[in-house]
Amino acid sequence: MQDSFVADRTLIQALEQRSVSMPCSKGLILFKQGEVPIGLYLLKTGKASLIMKTDKGEEVVHLIVGSGSILGLPAIVGNVPYTLSAMAYHGSEVTFLARKDFEELIQAQPFLYPKVLEVLAAEVRSARLTLTGIMGKLGSRPSRISA
Repeated sequence: MQDSFVADRTLIQALEQRSVSMPCSKGLILFKQGEVPIGLYLLKTGKASLIMKTDKGEEVVHLIVGSGSILGLPAIVGNVPYTLSAMAYHGSEVTFLARKDFEELIQAQPFLYPKVLEVLAAEVRSARLTLTGIMGKLGSRPSRISA
């Protein structure tokens, strides 16, 4: 699960060239679930917690991700609010890339599109595996969901 947010080195390097450093002398909240996305966060070193809560405030997912992770990508690409909250741990090295800079980078270097899609696909796989694990623990039977 931890590696689902980790991108190809080529993509990381391209993002880092346009990003700015954010000090993490103590735990730093990067974004909150439901907020309008303003950019991406790159976890260069250290760890971060990703937490998803229900509307009632109950924690349903808590992931710990490590170095090389890109945080906030689905929100930026999908132009939707963040679906998780993210907090970098004390001593982590984080950089920030504004949404506009990300969009300009992708337009200027279209060969990065497949690398972005790889990260998004890995996140979808991880979400499905997490859901399968949760359903297994609950002993729930499969059901149909109508769209």
